[in-house]
Amino acid sequence: MSSQSQPEPESESEPGSSETTGSALSPSEQIAAALKRERLRAGLSLSEVARRAGIGKSTMSGLETGSGNPSLETMWALAAALDIPLARLLDPPPHEVALQHVGDMPSLPSTTANYVATLLSPSPTNARRDIYFIQAEPSEPRMSQPHPQGTVEHVILGSGAARIDVVGQSFELGVGDYLTYPGDQPHRFTALAPGTNAVFVVESS
Repeated sequence: MSSQSQPEPESESEPGSSETTGSALSPSEQIAAALKRERLRAGLSLSEVARRAGIGKSTMSGLETGSGNPSLETMWALAAALDIPLARLLDPPPHEVALQHVGDMPSLPSTTANYVATLLSPSPTNARRDIYFIQAEPSEPRMSQPHPQGTVEHVILGSGAARIDVVGQSFELGVGDYLTYPGDQPHRFTALAPGTNAVFVVESS
């Protein structure tokens, strides 16, 4: 409908007009700026994106003003609602040479497991991959719904131990082990030892 083709004037939910760029942005401000940018690019109202993602309008408003603390599940839902890769909503500033401290990057905790994903590097324009740092502790498995068709995930375990279940198979990883599998199938990550860390490379077609 044409009423959804342009953002609605929802002044109580829009961030201020001044924008900060680069390293001056906090992780929550990075998410807020990227979320607003992608919503406006899609020509959707705040209410419509919230509806598509299955979250409350007040939650969406808080995320766009930088006052919310989104979970990994919420951000995946928003990326799906906007039909974009999750990395576009985390959006760390690009640099030709960069040292990224994990504590300064947007981190998303899971609501279903002791599991935190941090985007280290979004895909540049000439590539199709995003790089995440995963921190997990033994708890309930982290279930992941299928990503867009053609997605492939690459996992390198840095510390601890983990089990990944995908396409009816179960794989146990130790330090330094590498596993690749179709990310467009349901998959599950379980930390088997305290202090489990991994690097995930998500490659899309």
